[in-house]
Amino acid sequence: MNRRSFLRNSGLAGISLGALSITGCQSARDSKNVSQEFDDSFELMEYSVADLQDAMEKGRYSSADITRLFLKRIEAIDRSGPKLNSVIELNPDAIAIAEMLDKERAEGRVRGPLHGIPVLLKDNIDTGDKMQTTAGALALEGNRASKDAFIVAQLRSAGAVILGKTNLSEWANFRSSRSCSGWSSRGGQTKSPYLLTHNPCGSSSGSGVSIAANLAAIAVGTETDGSIVCPSSACGLVGIKPTVGLVSRSGIIPISHTQDTAGPMARTVRDAAILLSVLAGSDAGDAATNHPYVRNLQSRQLLEEYTKELHPDALNGRRIGIEKKPQGDNHHIHALLEKCKEILRAKGAIIVELEYLDQLNELGGAEFEVLQYEFKDGVNRYLASSNAPVKTLSEVIAFNQKNEDRAMPYFKQNLLEACDTMGDLNSADYKKALEASHKGSQKILDEVMERNQLDALAGITMGPSCAIDPWYGDRWGDVSLTQPAATSGYPHITVPAAQVYDLPVGFSFFGKPFSEASLIGMAFAFEQATAARKKPEFRASL
Repeated sequence: MNRRSFLRNSGLAGISLGALSITGCQSARDSKNVSQEFDDSFELMEYSVADLQDAMEKGRYSSADITRLFLKRIEAIDRSGPKLNSVIELNPDAIAIAEMLDKERAEGRVRGPLHGIPVLLKDNIDTGDKMQTTAGALALEGNRASKDAFIVAQLRSAGAVILGKTNLSEWANFRSSRSCSGWSSRGGQTKSPYLLTHNPCGSSSGSGVSIAANLAAIAVGTETDGSIVCPSSACGLVGIKPTVGLVSRSGIIPISHTQDTAGPMARTVRDAAILLSVLAGSDAGDAATNHPYVRNLQSRQLLEEYTKELHPDALNGRRIGIEKKPQGDNHHIHALLEKCKEILRAKGAIIVELEYLDQLNELGGAEFEVLQYEFKDGVNRYLASSNAPVKTLSEVIAFNQKNEDRAMPYFKQNLLEACDTMGDLNSADYKKALEASHKGSQKILDEVMERNQLDALAGITMGPSCAIDPWYGDRWGDVSLTQPAATSGYPHITVPAAQVYDLPVGFSFFGKPFSEASLIGMAFAFEQATAARKKPEFRASL
């Protein structure tokens, strides 16, 4: 969950961004503080899903080999070395699962592009195995789900190896208005692999860091407002927040049934598209997926649909709307946006400058009110049927108060407490806020896109990573493009754009419901033109 938006509003030829590193002072790479003792050699470095499949098909590696290598990498990077703290728990059955999938391959059965591929899951996603699901909260320690979340069942059916769970901002960043992204009472602080003193944004912090640091090829995150796209932007990744209803939320600890969704986080657009094709599907346990488009996915070749647009000319002729007003007041971000516009025009896109964000920003207060109502309702429903030791939000709050030294050593739980005072979903105030936030944002975006005949809206996703500060919380500045797609429920994809202060910054495309295939194509063309993804160097300081 991205608290930035609602807290603020309620209170090719010749052009390449790959080499662009915008700084306001001496490059951080010139710093003598770069950690040179750490050996970052890894034989699967930056391997894509296709690379891993090719290695297995040619017999260079088995799935069990790959799983063991990633487990060793996690030990070397996450538990030792830079100590990124991105993986909260490992699956003790991962190697056994990989060996079973290797046997299937040997017998001529390959389930699809994820067969034998290790994947990491955010620790708010149920797995019916030996691992816990806690949303990073000590209050939920011991919660082992009785069955897999719908998307986990989809992954297993596709042949993926569930490698482990990733750390997150506790309660998906909906515990305190002064929280530090990437910190949870169960998992501790996740660090940016690009600069260890900085946080990787949230709430899917561990999912972002683990993939950026090559602890796996792909991971699943969840988003309510920014929790996939912000850590993806800050970690030099591709992140897709799907249309709400494309991916089931059954078995995921909720914030908002209006805005929540799970989605892929990967190092390439292609890998993210492959993962999304497996996650998507209609689920009787999630009414939002009862949409004609999603119900008909069984008869579609979804992987083909999402990959057919993966060509370098996918931006040609596309009309893309970009906010005319500058995002924030950082001149490096302004320069980066101009460079991104050059890339888009060079690839044949038509840039339409317009003003629409101010209207959407005014809805931040209504969004916050909706989330408080829906969080209380959703969490109480989840806990009541879970195996967690606490059964209500009130019990969570009481646990934290009783165990304050362990559960709340830094920031407290004012958001949990505020949510617990809210009424039910029949409240007139809730319905009014929902109409303003959800329907209002849809109306604004639909009108803007139709009036200007746009294929997508675009802009800088977020500013660069901010410093870890558990006492006073995040300081992300005023550059954020997460709210429009979040409140409307529309799809959003971020792709690496460049580095500012030697820290990754992403570029976003978002558009109409179920336009994922088109957005994936545009993001792929941008990715190919910029080649902006850079693996992290685990710098200890500036």
